[in-house]
Amino acid sequence: MNDTYEQFGGQLSETARTWRNKLDQRLRPLGLSQAKWMAILYLSKQKDGLMQRELANLLGIEGASLVGLLDRMALDGWIERREIPEDRRCKFVHLTEQARTLSREITAIAETLRHELLEGLSVEDIQCCLRVLTHIKNRASQI
Repeated sequence: MNDTYEQFGGQLSETARTWRNKLDQRLRPLGLSQAKWMAILYLSKQKDGLMQRELANLLGIEGASLVGLLDRMALDGWIERREIPEDRRCKFVHLTEQARTLSREITAIAETLRHELLEGLSVEDIQCCLRVLTHIKNRASQI
């Protein structure tokens, strides 16, 4: 039983890394690094954009690293930064229409991969896995 518990964390992180890398391979022809496509996906889910520090947290990177990424994305025409009138130090990041169109393509590619990877699993298996992952995520946020 202990062996099962010991294998779990490694299997979980390896599976997430493999899935992300496979998606990265499929999105590379679009000229997107993993950091760019992840930022585009996070921003595409926000109608009113995200504060830079919120986006940095979601991407798991430091603010200084995010600034360089956003500079490149702005030059490529993917994002625009908007100042907050009440606090000029804070900036909201918004996708351009060009990037919103691209986000739909990213989502379609990700959906195809998801179907391929989950093929052969029942809805019940997926629901069980979701319960386990949710439990782990909730526990990690509590301790």
